[in-house]
This record gives sequence, structure tokens and C-alpha cells, in this order.
Amino acid sequence: PRSLRMSATISKATPILFVERIERSLPFFAAVGFSKVMEVPHGDDLGFCILNDGRIELMLQSYGSLTDDMPQLNDAARGRSFLFVEVPDLAAVEAALARHTVYMPRRSTFYGSEETGYVEPGGHYVTFAQFAKVP
Repeated sequence: PRSLRMSATISKATPILFVERIERSLPFFAAVGFSKVMEVPHGDDLGFCILNDGRIELMLQSYGSLTDDMPQLNDAARGRSFLFVEVPDLAAVEAALARHTVYMPRRSTFYGSEETGYVEPGGHYVTFAQFAKVP
């Protein structure tokens, strides 16, 4: 007999980047089209926010907010994340982020993309990739 149990599915996945101060990371993400759609203060600073560019959602949370909320996770959140982001125009991203730290200069990859990588002000590594258009 076939089971009537529902299969597990995922509706959405959103990365959460933990940073010392959210305010330092906001200009980096704003430069590539993200705006803040929700925020939660933590003392005099932001403790959490949701960023969205109309298609993609990203969350930022401060270490202090995390420590107050779930102190058992404080050490785990201090690592660095790596985001791989596909973009339609890599040159536009490079122009928008010209004043930010590059960790990977533009390169062509074996899997068909042109890409470059930046360290966003919170310390996370963000790779932007433009794939060749297929005719």
C-alpha cells in the first residue's frame, strides 16, 4: 500500500550572514541592488535585517544579537561564509564594488563563467559569476 505521508519539500532557502556590525555591510549589498525590507534593532545598532533585490532574499544578524538570543551558537557563527551569486553583467558589479576588497581577481573558469570575488565588510566571501549566454 502506498503511504499517504507527504514528502518533505523546501519552499525557500535564505542565507543568514553573521557580522560584527550590520551597518558596515549594508552599502556593499546596496551597491548590487539589495535594499533593507525589515530590521530589528539591538541596542543602538541593528541586530537583524532582511535584504531583498526583488528576487533574492538575504539575512544579516549581528554577533551580539545572536549571543543574546542563542548563546550556544556564538562560536559557530563566527566562521566565514561563501556566497556564489550569478549575475547578468559582471562589469556592472565590478564598477559598483570598485572600492571593496577583491579576494579573487576576474577569471575565466572551466565551468564556463567569468567571475570575481569580494570580501564584504562583515568578512564573508562573495563570488559573482556571469555565465556565457547560450544562443
